[in-house]
Amino acid sequence: MGRTMKIKLTAGWAYGALIVFLALWTLHGFVEALLAACVTAVATWPHYAKFAGRMPARMKGGGAALAFTSLIAFFVLAPMLFAFGALVAEGHALLLELANADRKGFAVPGWLENLPLAGPWLAERWQTELAHPEALSLWIRRADAGALLAQAQSLGHFMARQVYIIGFAILVLFFLYQQGEAIARELRQELRDRIGVQADAYVDVGVGAVRASTNSMLAVGLFVGCATWAAYAVAGASHAYLWAAITGALSVVPFLGYGAAAAVSLQLALHGATTPSLLALSLGCSVLFFGDKVVRPAIARDGTHLPFVWVLMGCLGGFEALGLVGLVIGPVSLALARELWQQRAHPFLGAEAGS
Repeated sequence: MGRTMKIKLTAGWAYGALIVFLALWTLHGFVEALLAACVTAVATWPHYAKFAGRMPARMKGGGAALAFTSLIAFFVLAPMLFAFGALVAEGHALLLELANADRKGFAVPGWLENLPLAGPWLAERWQTELAHPEALSLWIRRADAGALLAQAQSLGHFMARQVYIIGFAILVLFFLYQQGEAIARELRQELRDRIGVQADAYVDVGVGAVRASTNSMLAVGLFVGCATWAAYAVAGASHAYLWAAITGALSVVPFLGYGAAAAVSLQLALHGATTPSLLALSLGCSVLFFGDKVVRPAIARDGTHLPFVWVLMGCLGGFEALGLVGLVIGPVSLALARELWQQRAHPFLGAEAGS
């Protein structure tokens, strides 16, 4: 007969649960910022420790934390701001080219009619909808102004939300650098008290997975930036290095880089370079697909010790659930689940084998 577990609910327990609930409810809007700060602190802690160790005695503590936080913020934000500014400039130039081409109408590409099955039908639709002058302007005038305004407002809210998250993440990151050693020591001790000596294994797995996943994001950005530079240059795109930098910065977030590759292809198509346009699109998409589906999981796998497909699912599932920080949290959660399975299942399987 198994023993029946009795849980005695006291007033103190109820008050404690209420306090925890209120604290979590108060902070639920800051979850992404807190996770982003924690991930950044864990991933960069070895570099911060070396940096702080070389600082003068008067700069240790708050001064070192502030200086390193500023460096990390610049290192992360500068490429993003550069990519955003370059994208706005190139996008404006592309819109001007579209407006100029729209005055004469978009001629039907010769290759479109030669496509199997749907080629003639697509060419006929193109001729009807886009070949006459001012066709694109007419499409825009037909669009629902209310829907466009709603989309613009949604985009504005999204951008404001991201700025809000980044600002609080930087603030929390400074606190974590300043108090990180004490927090880590207390957290490790609390885990040991709650789950035993195996807590150290969970902490080591989590830290390794965070650093590997973060390294995979940086590696994807560098790989895509260099590879698309070569691809765009081969295709004959103007400002190939600039578009490659934009594509590399956007590729950190899955699927965003494909928009940059499509923009390069459209720019070439407007200049009448049909074959280079298709070449830029196919090569750019191939590089992005390889970086996102091969390079990212391959590098993250070294720290998470998960099979390729599980790292890929962790990245994509985490991104869907938590946004950009989910690219790290997803594989980390699966790595911890794997460690939990090994801790619980191996003794059981060993006992089964010995019986």
